[in-house]
Amino acid sequence: MQSGTAGADAAMGEAPEAAGTPRLNDLAARIAGCRRCPRLVEYLAAAHRKYPDFWCRPVPGFGDPAARLVVVGLAPGMKGANRTGRLFTGDSSGQWLYRVLHVTGFSPRDVSERTGDGLALRDCYITAAARCAPPQNRPLPAELDACRPFLAEEVAQLGRRRVLLALGRIAHDAVLRIHGLRPARMPFAHGARHELPDGVLLVDCYHCSRQNTNTGRLTWRMFERVFRTARALVDRSQA
Repeated sequence: MQSGTAGADAAMGEAPEAAGTPRLNDLAARIAGCRRCPRLVEYLAAAHRKYPDFWCRPVPGFGDPAARLVVVGLAPGMKGANRTGRLFTGDSSGQWLYRVLHVTGFSPRDVSERTGDGLALRDCYITAAARCAPPQNRPLPAELDACRPFLAEEVAQLGRRRVLLALGRIAHDAVLRIHGLRPARMPFAHGARHELPDGVLLVDCYHCSRQNTNTGRLTWRMFERVFRTARALVDRSQA
């Protein structure tokens, strides 16, 4: 592994989208400038040569810094977040996610177009277990390990968090590990709820990837039900 600065990748995209607080903005810049994983650095450099208008850098989180709901995904898609520079933006997974966030009152719009489009989530923050688009959408265990401190720091900065919603097992495992828990103690299951040591609830959901939505493993009804559960849990925490 190797480290770097945001300036090292300046030629591969603009500055990361503002995250809302000085600490989150600083973290976003450090994430965007990360070069810890040689395989991913080389992969994104090759992608940038092929797609010079793409972001092709690690992707920071996005959303409301006062969020009570934190959505944790897997990793940027090559032609989604890796293209646009915003998580779950530009691909079919994002279409599902922002639609459900709109339906459940966490987003004023049902689509995320690009950075700088004026979208401001309400009471929701979106992050991921891995920040670089990996080959075949599969980050290696060592790459997830290298990225995990970013997730831990980001979640810690979201001081009003009440519900962490994991999209897929890898996100579920990452959330458990930043809390010092072994995934075997709390297995992933769609719709499951787990209480974390800090009192925050972890809610599981199948990832809204085409692999799941096109095969019917995840239907819109199943997806919406989990987010309505998260909405109710967030509202209950306020009461």
